[in-house]
Order: sequence, then structure tokens, then C-alpha cells
Amino acid sequence: MNETPHNPGIPGGNGYRGTVERSLETQVSQAVDAWLAWLPRWEPATHRGRVAPCRRCLGSPVLSAAGLGADVPHGVQHGLSTRIKTIVDHSVADYTALNLPMLQAELDHQAARNRARSYRPAEGLDPEFEGLPLDPEPIPGAPFLFTVAGLAQEADADVPALPPLTEEAKAALRQEVGLADDYANMVGREVCTVLLHHRLRIQSAVGEYVEPQIEAMLEELSRSLDVPFDPSDPAS
Repeated sequence: MNETPHNPGIPGGNGYRGTVERSLETQVSQAVDAWLAWLPRWEPATHRGRVAPCRRCLGSPVLSAAGLGADVPHGVQHGLSTRIKTIVDHSVADYTALNLPMLQAELDHQAARNRARSYRPAEGLDPEFEGLPLDPEPIPGAPFLFTVAGLAQEADADVPALPPLTEEAKAALRQEVGLADDYANMVGREVCTVLLHHRLRIQSAVGEYVEPQIEAMLEELSRSLDVPFDPSDPAS
């Protein structure tokens, strides 16, 4: 009797799916709890804003599911989207380790390469700062003497490149990457469904801690525009 070749596919059995849903529900609840505990410490940024949009947050279905629209400051959005992305990443990592040996081997090689770097400034950051550019936007006419990203690239250049793959290995790896992407999309949809149940408390916290600070900034700006000069100053 011929055996059917193994194809990991996307796990979809009712028992497995129920376990995944329960696990994701717990993890998302904990992530929202952590974000809610951090939110009272948030303050509006006073430095110059960035020109480039955040690729993690712009158009994120996670933020849509959470009810954090474009009117919510990016720092508030980023703290939640990063925590949720970590959940998805860990789920995909577990699936990859169990079902996708070639992709896991490549990831192990890359992880070993990363550990060999002498300077890793993007690692170990709080969720509110993960994935953001390491350096501020340059000011025209005032170039940096050095940048954190540049130092990291210099350290990366000293690490040997990964070994080349055969064409057959590349094709097999592409197939496994596709399976990992499909699984990530499935987990992402599940996470967004769970987030819908947390929208009310997320929006309530934004109304309590974020909106008053934004209103205060707008009020201060309005006062400064109405009275551009100090009336007590004789020079005015």
C-alpha cells in the first residue's frame, strides 16, 4: 500500500482548533491587560514627528478590531499592535518548529547569525518601542556624526553570510514559507475575533487616559493662537 506523502498543511481539526482558540483568547486577554496597565503612563510626544508611517500600525486589522482608529495617537496604537504581533509570531514559531523543518533550519541559522553580532540595539526593547526606527529623522543641514542603525549595520557586516541553497531547496523553502504565511493569516484572523470582545474596555481606557491629554494640548494650542503675543510685554 502506498503511503501518502506528509504535508503539514494548516491544522484544522475541531479539537486542535478549539485548543488554539482558547490559548489565543488567554494570550490576547493578557496582552490587553498589560497594555491597559501601561496606558496611564502614556504621554503625548513633544519631539518632532516622523515623516515615514509605521509599517506595523498603518492599516493594521488588529487596530481596527481593537477600535483604535486614526484619531488615536500612534504611540498608543503601537503599544497594543506590538503586543498582539508577538502573540502571532510565537504561534507561527511553534507551528514552524513542529511542521516545517526546512524553514526552521533557516531560522535557526539566522538566529545563530544574529547572536554572533556584537551590537544588537533593536533587541530587548519594551513593546512600545519595538519595530520603530532606531534613530530620529535627520534635520536638513545637520547630518548625524553617527547613527545607531549605522553602527548595527557595521556589526552585521562582520558576520558571515548564510550558506547558499540549491534550487530544489529554494523551492521547498518557498513552499514552507507559504504554509507559514497561511498559518499566520489564520492566527491573525482568530486574534482579531478575540480582540472584538475587548473593544469596549480598550475604548473606555482611551477615553479616560488619552483623550483628556489630547484635549488639553488642543486647548493650549488654541490659547497660543488666540494670544500670539504677551499683552503685558511693552514690546508687543
